[in-house]
Amino acid sequence: MLIKAGVSIERLNREIRRSLPIVEGVLASFGEEIVITETYGGNHGAGSLHYSDDAYDVRNPAKNKLSIVVELKEKLGASFDVINEQTHIHIEYDPK
Repeated sequence: MLIKAGVSIERLNREIRRSLPIVEGVLASFGEEIVITETYGGNHGAGSLHYSDDAYDVRNPAKNKLSIVVELKEKLGASFDVINEQTHIHIEYDPK
């Protein structure tokens, strides 16, 4: 797992932190390495779960992005939202 310079996973809450090995495994199965590009820093929308330490962003994979997003949704389950953003994949712990 790689973490972008200046980004820290230190404050991520337990449940979102537990998703990291799953995300890493899914990306590895597609020949990609996980790169965390944002956690609680940066500018996000009002009410963003980044600010409550329950979200992180992953750098876009070089290929197979849609397949990766589908598999992440399946592996992480209903308590997580996986959002295909233009510049990254957003992952948040948001139990319903």
